[in-house]
Amino acid sequence: MFLPDGVAGGLSRARRARAMSASAPAIETAPAGAAPPARAATGPLLACTDVTKAFRGLQALAGVTLEVRAGEILGLIGPNGSGKSTLINVVSGYDRADGGRVVLDGLDIARVRAHRIAGLGVARTYQIPRSFGRLTVADNVALAAMFGGGHRLAAGRSLARAWLAFTGLEAKAGALPGELNLLERKFLDLARALASEPRLVLLDEVLSGLTPAQMTDALGLVRRIRERGTTVVFVEHIMRAVLDLADRVVVLSGGRVIAEGLPRQVMRDPDVVRAYLGKAYA
Repeated sequence: MFLPDGVAGGLSRARRARAMSASAPAIETAPAGAAPPARAATGPLLACTDVTKAFRGLQALAGVTLEVRAGEILGLIGPNGSGKSTLINVVSGYDRADGGRVVLDGLDIARVRAHRIAGLGVARTYQIPRSFGRLTVADNVALAAMFGGGHRLAAGRSLARAWLAFTGLEAKAGALPGELNLLERKFLDLARALASEPRLVLLDEVLSGLTPAQMTDALGLVRRIRERGTTVVFVEHIMRAVLDLADRVVVLSGGRVIAEGLPRQVMRDPDVVRAYLGKAYA
């Protein structure tokens, strides 16, 4: 429990932590506070048209059509198995669509590989945080800055410090991901996504498993992400978060869009009540 990597691994971890604290320069958090370059509002940032995806006999997406506008927070909700995570996987290139179009700022990315989609400015998180367990927290984020932003190691580590400060993890820079609690691991996922300097970030149930106090912190962080100019799409089951955060809501059921619009209007839609919320909650 105390030395999961053995004595040598424990000594190596201590050396890494000392090296990071000694060598990392003091920097401002300007990279995390500065907004990306303004983009002309010539159309939606992301447009999905008749997107389909099946896994053998399971039709996960059955013709999804929706738009994401630049600078907004779009909530994606629906019952389990409705296709929300599959849609995020398709947009990010993790899965390839069987049919339809996924257009990012005028470019069809439906058949583009995931690493190239990331290079075009799309970042994502996962329901279960995914980190490189043998890299420090800072190096996990630096790797994203180097890959997504084309920075060298020194610049990547400097940017990592800025994004860790933005997400409140600066004190954990020399730790390994396994030493973090759930909230910290989710924020590490966010820091990695943001370090690639995306125009669009896809958050897949980033609030699941958090306490009410932790959820408040996470909601504030998502608002700050939008304030710096990044467009946000988030999948969530917690209606408090959806009502607090979302500018618009899209509801999926059975792999199709059954409603979209302002959050409180959508919550009263009879199809949404029947398919997802239930009468008592609505």
